[in-house]
Formats: sequence, C-alpha cells, structure tokens
Amino acid sequence: MNNTGARQNASTPEKLRFARQIFQKMLKLEIVTPERKVIEAEVDSVTVPTASGEAGILANHAPLISALKPGIVTISGKETPDQLAIGGGFVEVSNNVVSVLTESAITADEADPQKARQMREEAEAAIAAAAMLPIEDSEAARGQLDAANAILQLAK
Repeated sequence: MNNTGARQNASTPEKLRFARQIFQKMLKLEIVTPERKVIEAEVDSVTVPTASGEAGILANHAPLISALKPGIVTISGKETPDQLAIGGGFVEVSNNVVSVLTESAITADEADPQKARQMREEAEAAIAAAAMLPIEDSEAARGQLDAANAILQLAK
C-alpha cells in the first residue's frame, strides 16, 4: 500500500496533524549562547551565515545541520529583532524548528561600536602576527575579525 492509501485510512486527528505539518507557515526559532537564551519565537524566515554562504530558511525546510561562521542572522517575524550578530556556531533545522547554537549573539540594541572597533583592531594585530603562530591561532583571529565586523555592521 502506498503512502496516499495509508493516509486515506488514517484517523481524523492524524490527518489534521499531517495537514498542519504541510501547511505550517511559521518556524520556531531558538538562538542560544552558553550564557543565555537570546530568542525563542515564532518567525516567518531566518537567514544564517553558514560556512558555505548564507542560507535562507522558510517553513517546511529540509532537515539541515550546518556550521555557522561569525556574521549577521536576519530574522523575519513579528516579535523578534530584525538582525543579530553571532560569533559562529551551529544551526539545526528539523520539523519547522530552527536551533542556532552560537558562541555569542548581540542584538542591535546591545551592539557597542567602540568595543567592536577595539575587537577588530586586536584581531587585525593578531592576524598580522599570525605568520609565527600555529594555523589554529590565525583562524581564531580571523573569526574574531569577522565577529567584530558583524557587530559594526549591526550597529550602523
């Protein structure tokens, strides 16, 4: 028996549950850092900075797990900030739930341009000195530079 036949024989609650899954228009977004839960809200869409480029996520997105690089998360929804600066991490998408686990997340209200400029200067100095350092230190400095640039972009 194919899936269609199985669904035709399904009870009404099962049919309703299936219909909700297919036609659901909202995503549940959770953005969590080691210190706090930054956002837990229903949203229309999310764009995250993955290691291979920006990824736009809408309702009914295919399951996904991806590394995130430091950058801007853009959120479309009613009860959330429009953008956040994150410091890298991971995103998981499953059953209309988007979970962002990140080292840091800063809203536009929390963004401090002066602190971000100082962070950028420190990262640039670390990159300049990286010729004598292990590759891991150089990559960490580049991540810090990307995070500082994201905060500066958010603060504008």
